[in-house]
Amino acid sequence: MLRAGMQSVLATIFPPQCISCGEPAADDFGLCPRCWAETPFITGLVCDRCGTPLPGEDEGRAEYCDDCMILARPWSRGRAALLYKDNGRRLVLALKHGDRLDLACPATGWLLRAAQPILRPAMLVAPVPLHWTRFFRRRFNQSAVLSAVLARAAGFDHCPDLLVRTRRTASQDGRDRDGRFANLASAIRPHPKRATRIAGRDLLLVDDVMTSGATLATAADACLGAGAASVSVVVLARVAKDA
Repeated sequence: MLRAGMQSVLATIFPPQCISCGEPAADDFGLCPRCWAETPFITGLVCDRCGTPLPGEDEGRAEYCDDCMILARPWSRGRAALLYKDNGRRLVLALKHGDRLDLACPATGWLLRAAQPILRPAMLVAPVPLHWTRFFRRRFNQSAVLSAVLARAAGFDHCPDLLVRTRRTASQDGRDRDGRFANLASAIRPHPKRATRIAGRDLLLVDDVMTSGATLATAADACLGAGAASVSVVVLARVAKDA
């Protein structure tokens, strides 16, 4: 009773604020009504391989977008929580470049809700890795922050250094699809001391944003090459055509 009373007093003195704009919100780590309306959560029918929204109704069978029918995706299934536009883009950039690690808390719920249809028992969760030079400059890997909280919420094992970047790749910005895949070729490998954790396991790879899918494809290829039973992917935001 005393604790509940103290929480009520604190909520009166320090009411919850929107994680995006700072205006009053209904819950801690929540969005105000305006920001909620401006945040493009992905719902309804989606591509079963990359999570991009599709037209039509969800009839309980796997459907695929044009890209995933053309490209040989090495992973089995994929989902995304948000579209990378409007407030979805702002939130991702705040997490990635604005040191807004507090955003990992609400992102956990969004990721878990999006990933629910593709989760398998006893999955091993791992992030897409940063090269050590980028990690040193940024001080954290935003994908590892997301994968850690997601694994904890889902009750899965988590291995933050399951994969490593063997070379620093140039920025993907401005590259076409073929250029993005060529830029990432052979840039991700299993950590030499963690490869034994991959064999025979169902893996869930986590990243902040998917554009062409080149980074996730390189990471998934590395896991499958090390003997993973399957690889699925989930991202906080998806860059989608005509979105």
